[in-house]
This record gives sequence, C-alpha cells and structure tokens, in this order.
Amino acid sequence: MENLFEDLISDGGIFANKEVLRPTYVPENLPHRKEQIKGLADILSAALKGETPSNILIYGKTGTGKTSTVKYVSNELEEMARKRDSNCSLLYINSEVFDTQYRLFAYLARVFNRRVPMIGWPTDMVYSEFKNGIDAEKRCVIVILDEVDKLVSKGDEALYNLTRINGELKNARVSLIGISNDLNFTEFLDPRVKSSLGEEEIIFPPYNAAQLQDILDERAEKAFTDSAIDDAVIPLCAALAASEHGDARRALDLLRVSGEVAERLKSKKVSEEHVRLACEKLEMNRVAEVVKTLPLQSKIVLSSVLLLGSERNKRRFSSGEVYNMYRRLCTHLGMDALTQRRVTDFVAELDILGLVNAVIVSKGRYGRTKEISLSVPEECVQPVILEDYKLKAISAIRVRTQSTL
Repeated sequence: MENLFEDLISDGGIFANKEVLRPTYVPENLPHRKEQIKGLADILSAALKGETPSNILIYGKTGTGKTSTVKYVSNELEEMARKRDSNCSLLYINSEVFDTQYRLFAYLARVFNRRVPMIGWPTDMVYSEFKNGIDAEKRCVIVILDEVDKLVSKGDEALYNLTRINGELKNARVSLIGISNDLNFTEFLDPRVKSSLGEEEIIFPPYNAAQLQDILDERAEKAFTDSAIDDAVIPLCAALAASEHGDARRALDLLRVSGEVAERLKSKKVSEEHVRLACEKLEMNRVAEVVKTLPLQSKIVLSSVLLLGSERNKRRFSSGEVYNMYRRLCTHLGMDALTQRRVTDFVAELDILGLVNAVIVSKGRYGRTKEISLSVPEECVQPVILEDYKLKAISAIRVRTQSTL
C-alpha cells in the first residue's frame, strides 16, 4: 500500500527553499534599507573601538524590515569583532516572551552563567546576579529588545535599570537597542528612561509596491524552482501588500502561501488565482488572530452583532439593538452589563480593528443613529469566540435562535 505522504514529498515541486520566505530568514542583502543599515552601523561601530555605543530606538510599522536589519547588522558586527579579537556580543530578546523585569533579568543572568530560577527570587537579587555575571570580564554587550513596548506595558523598571547599569559596572559596558511598532510607546516612560533610551532614533518607513517587488524578486529566486511562478504573481503580491501599509512580511507570507496553495492543488505553476486564494486564507487567519486576542467584553459585543444577524433578516443594526442583545448575553452568562456608553466605545474599537463597520445614518426629523454591521465573514469569527471557555454558553443561545427561524 502506497504511503500517505508519498505524493506530498515527491521531487519536482514548486519550492526550492521555502524557508527563504519566512520572517525569521535574514537575507544577505536588504533592498531599500541602506540608509538604516548605515545609520545603525555608524552607531554600533563604537563597540569595536572599545567604546560604549549610544542606546538606540528603532521605530516602524510591522513588516518594514526593522528586525531583519538589526539582525543583519548584528551578524556583521559579530563577524568583525571575531576578526579583531574584540569581546563584543549582541543578545536578541523578544520582549513579548520576556515581558517582565524578573523574566528578562533571569534570562540575561543565565546567559552569563549565573544559576537563577525563572521564578521565586526577589527581583533585585536576580538583577544583582545578572550584573555580577556580565561584569566578570571586560566586554561590550548590546541588548536588543524587540517589541520593547510589550515590556514597557508592564512597567519601565527593567529599562530604568538597564539604562543606568553602566554606572554600576567596573569591567563591562551595556548598550540597548529597542525595536517597536508603536511610535507613541515612549509617552508612558519615565522622562529619565526616555532620554537615556532614545539617545539615537532610526525610523523605518513603509515599503511601496516597487520596493516590495524588488524584495520578492530576490527571495523568489532562491525560494522557487525555475519557471515555477507566473510573471504576474510577484507584482500582484507586492501591490496587495503595498495597499496594506507596505508590509514586507505580509508580501512574503502571501507569496509563500500562494506557492503552498498551488502545490496542494497539484499545479505546476503559481498563478494569480493562487494568490487570490492565498489572500483569502491569510485574511481569515488574521481575523482569527485579532478576535482571539480581544478582551472578554469586546468578544461579547462582537457576539451580539453575530447573534442579531442570525435572529433578524438584515445586516445592519442600530446601536440600541446591539446594546439590548449585549445585555441579554450578559444576563445569560451571569455577568454584569456595562453602560451603553462603554459598549459604544467597544464598538468603536472593533470598527478600528476592521471587525465591524459602524456608520452614522441620518433618520431625517428623527435625528441620527449609528448602524453597525459585521465586516468579516461570520465563519471566521464564531468558532474563535466559542474557543473562549467563558463564552461557551453563547452557543446555546445561538441554537435556540436558529431553531425559531
């Protein structure tokens, strides 16, 4: 009997190296980022001269090449440090994972061979262990905090300590690189931390369609086998991603998923049709991810719009109808309902996220009202909401509603 995976792993497929299209891949060349690469290298070159580089804040929207650029320059710096026999190292830390002062310093202490548990010690003791570990020899350490705003959202004590640690060290020197998608996160920082952390700033603007096409052309050459993609595929992926804030990550995901769709359909070439199908698939994944991270009250408000759609033969509902359904759901779930004003705020947030569409409609002499409708396919939203164990009971209301239709 033929193995289930025989056809799926046979040679002669569309991809030559799919990993080239992953966000984690650091290319040898970064098109349209020479200015940012040079700016970063100019600042960090101080480490190779035995000096302490300035702290750097890097801003830019998702998919503008911030992390790839920092990793690229880091690799170059470490290679030159080895050639010059310079004790210089860079530590990349995802602040979404190490999002508290304790976790961050425990991880850093372990990097420098200090035995620190991930829970249980006083934070100042963990910090002391990290400080002693890093100061054991003369060196320059550059700590890269990706998504630094996630760390700041739980307090700026970690940044306060890191920006002042050089005053407590005898041998080592520490510099920081903070990477953020949020241009306003520094507003929540202590002014002393803000001035110390942002000694230098580098901005990454979004890519345009032509720049995204250059990036995709370079990656596609390594990612796909010869003649595996139609000529129109890359320009289409670039144009679609450029319309969404110039996100290179989105463009690469779209190209990769297009190839995967073509493979599953047993096609020998990636076509525009495969790109369209990939776009739908990615949109569904994006919606699911956004819904999954919503606060509980936002999920209840969104469920109210969903249930109204099942209960009534129309797509748009007044804010009063949504609020009445929201109160009904809260009663069923055994929760206290918020005021209509707070629910209106949640609707506005859902509108900004693109999950609902809320428009002001004039009713003539009866004044104006806000009409609310779902902006995404119901099948993308409902299963994700019901994954939340606190909202499982909503399915019972839905069943009763549909049975009365």
